[in-house]
Amino acid sequence: MIAKLAVAAVALLHVVFMYMEIVLWGKPAGRRIFGMSEEQARQTAVLAANQGLYNGFLAAGLVWGLLLHTACGRQIIIFFLGCVIIAGIFGAITARKSILWLQGLPGAIALSLVLLDPGWL
Repeated sequence: MIAKLAVAAVALLHVVFMYMEIVLWGKPAGRRIFGMSEEQARQTAVLAANQGLYNGFLAAGLVWGLLLHTACGRQIIIFFLGCVIIAGIFGAITARKSILWLQGLPGAIALSLVLLDPGWL
């Protein structure tokens, strides 16, 4: 149960990332969160929306795996958590170090819990 809650939390986190990147990006709150000027936000809005869409795909994949309640669902979750971790590492290398802690670490914790849970089904 703890593993499934951790996976759900990571999925929710990515829904929040999607919302921030698609909806809030150019608004004052979004510019404050991401430390951008209005001009920077305007110039990067399409890229941010695309990034937000990918975060939505990660969340959808995790939810899909959770809804299956099968060994196949567990494998789907493992795949998508791996994607979350890789995205966190890549984001830390290419954008901000904090992405590793905000995205990669929760994904790694959830993946560890899934892999250590012998009673997944």
